[in-house]
Amino acid sequence: MRNGLTLIMTLFLFGCAQIIEEKDSGVYFGGEIINPKERIVVLFTKDGMASDTIPLNVDNRFLTHIDQLETGLYSFKHGSEYQWVIMEPTDSIMLRLNTNDFDESLVFSGKGARKNNYFLKIFLQNEQEDRRLVKYSQNEPEVFLEFVNKRHEQQLDNLNAFLSKKEVSPFAKSILKAGIDYNNYADKEIYPFAYFGNNKLIHYKDLPGGFYTHRSEVDYNSEVLSEIFAYNRFLFAHIDNLALSHFYDHHDFHSQFNRHEMVYNKAKLDLIDSLISNDVIRNNLLKYKTREFISNSLDNSETDEMLAYFKSKCSNGSDIAYMDRLVDAIEDLKPGNDFPDLQLIDIYNKEHSIGELVKKPTLIYFWSSNNKKHYRNSHYRVKELKKKFPEVEFISININENSDEFWIKILNKYKFSLDNEYKFKDPELAKETLALNFVYKVMIVDRNGHILHPNVNIFSKDFEASLQKLLQKKALSI
Repeated sequence: MRNGLTLIMTLFLFGCAQIIEEKDSGVYFGGEIINPKERIVVLFTKDGMASDTIPLNVDNRFLTHIDQLETGLYSFKHGSEYQWVIMEPTDSIMLRLNTNDFDESLVFSGKGARKNNYFLKIFLQNEQEDRRLVKYSQNEPEVFLEFVNKRHEQQLDNLNAFLSKKEVSPFAKSILKAGIDYNNYADKEIYPFAYFGNNKLIHYKDLPGGFYTHRSEVDYNSEVLSEIFAYNRFLFAHIDNLALSHFYDHHDFHSQFNRHEMVYNKAKLDLIDSLISNDVIRNNLLKYKTREFISNSLDNSETDEMLAYFKSKCSNGSDIAYMDRLVDAIEDLKPGNDFPDLQLIDIYNKEHSIGELVKKPTLIYFWSSNNKKHYRNSHYRVKELKKKFPEVEFISININENSDEFWIKILNKYKFSLDNEYKFKDPELAKETLALNFVYKVMIVDRNGHILHPNVNIFSKDFEASLQKLLQKKALSI
């Protein structure tokens, strides 16, 4: 891939990247990483396969050349963070980013930059809107629908204004439009869960006519969109929403909604299997919806039943093998079992086993450097809990493979206490062993390292009362 790049790379390093645009053979992809987490950038094909590992030079810059490239939505990875890039033949795309604010600092330049900067703009706007959804979803259905529709119309108007000034290919236009459309569709699908809540969700049937007119526009089998966050966000919420009728067909009208109920979750798999013919999208949704159920199940018979149902519909052998491993891991994490004695590294690069650290009831929580909101909130919440539960120890574990320097930099930046801060010696092994599919998972063990609860939510309103009961119950049994 990098044949004949020596002169071009030299010129690029001295600020002469414009010469790349004068080439008309193949695609160039490169840029500069400020505060790099590692010494490489990995480029993935539009099928999600790693295609090139590009080293950073001493100036933290990189460049590669692709002789023959098919138009598509590609992705690149640095550290443990990903972002998308639309690439077409003859593009010469350069980027610049600071890992301290990966997405917010990312800027593209060169031929093909405009479409990618706009796509990034849509992504960041969607993130901001997602965070405000709780506020919007408190509005009455008619008010919420008017708001979402007006916002959608304005976003499309802005896109059309951009397209009138900047010529892009039909493919790029379809990607930009999809990023807008499916985020708005997802908000409508999520709304009834947020507005009605579990106690009154039956009233989803009373939503005004036209609330779901967007469903006639949905393409369930767009493989090119299958990795876009907005598209997946829509599909996940849409399947959950469609399955509501199956839940209430098997429960009384005023029953409290239970998202972990077997009939409801089997219905989701049925819907995925009937609506989606594309193997990639269907298998992906089957895997994640089944994983969601199994990860929250404490009933072995229900876990086995759901696993068998998943296997009857999934056509991906790797996904089936993964789910078997997940079930085995979760079984090993049931209350009463020993917490796996994994190896940790402290901030002084000293190795510890979890077993040697646990001397009293201990809450173990996890965080990722890719989720700033969560790692800040979780550390602040634990700071509160430490004051209220002095009899409990708290262990914080970073799950990333980043350098020690980057990990400790985050801790110092937010002035987190460095006591009991660790990272996994082998993150991939640890995540599989602990079934860490969601960074929000928190585990509680007793002073002997026996699991008291494999998955609690420290942000729930009744967590403190539940923790107190758990500790009292354990104390009485000693």
